[in-house]
Amino acid sequence: MGSSIFNIGVSGLAAAQAGLLTTGHNISNASNPGFSRQQIVQTTNTPQFTGSGFLGQGTNVQTVRRIYDQYLSSQVLSSQTRLSELNTYANEIRQLDNLLADSGASLSTALSNFFSGVHEAAANPNSIPSRQSMLSMAQALVSRFHGMDARLNEIRDGVDSQLTSTVGTINALSSQIAQVNERIIIAQAAGTNQPANDLLDQRDQLIADLNKEIRVTTQTESNGSVSIFVGNGQLLVSGIRSFNLSATPTAEDSQRMTIGISLIGGGSSAMPESLITGGTLGGLLSFRSESLDAAQSSLGRIAVGLASTFNAQHRLGQDLTGALGGDFFAT
Repeated sequence: MGSSIFNIGVSGLAAAQAGLLTTGHNISNASNPGFSRQQIVQTTNTPQFTGSGFLGQGTNVQTVRRIYDQYLSSQVLSSQTRLSELNTYANEIRQLDNLLADSGASLSTALSNFFSGVHEAAANPNSIPSRQSMLSMAQALVSRFHGMDARLNEIRDGVDSQLTSTVGTINALSSQIAQVNERIIIAQAAGTNQPANDLLDQRDQLIADLNKEIRVTTQTESNGSVSIFVGNGQLLVSGIRSFNLSATPTAEDSQRMTIGISLIGGGSSAMPESLITGGTLGGLLSFRSESLDAAQSSLGRIAVGLASTFNAQHRLGQDLTGALGGDFFAT
């Protein structure tokens, strides 16, 4: 009986020590990003049957678990990837806003000045200074078109550069997740499937970082690893293997970057932009397709429409010698 009482006391001390160790671990990692608080799970030892009934044999620590809610984590991931996408979009579209809203460099100012010159020349057709002023205003307008198009191309080059950089970040994070998957598989197999809490936290933080770059979905496998998917089910991480994204020029337009993904059987396949959502990558692609392409296309249509319409009218006029006019703008 004395030995039994002693063993029960030791089991209680051992459980208390495990609790203190876990509490100390929580305190020391309180400021560690991605760390989930842990707690011990105690259970009673198997009681001993006697003629007087079952006598308790003390306690033991069954496991150490994370204070973790999968549903809440999923909600946070969904909000984070959307926030990252919108922040990226806002940062990029701000460049367009600064370009188009600048009264000193706007197209509307150059157009207004040009048509003022046209009006002056029409009112005084025999005035050489009026004609020269109109030509000067026209040259300034053409320069404004060229300058704005060049700036839009600079913004496009910047988007392409960021696409390449973001793809590199995604590939690095995917590789790290695959490595942590391997460590978790080994650790949990060696520990009779006890959760490798700190490694699980590390992997969750990597997934959160990845989710800020591109929207991902996850699936936990039976061996403890996590498979990660992008788009409409393209595999990014499977067990200890990761599949790289790539940013390469499209076959139709060498000046336009497209996103591809490595295939399980080798090679790669281009991903439709509509499938790439969320995160920095989704924000960049959305800005390019919804705002940058539209702005540059509109600028081109305005230039072509103005030149075509004005040339048609100009051909109906006469110069100072009475000869019929030709094209005013070169197209």
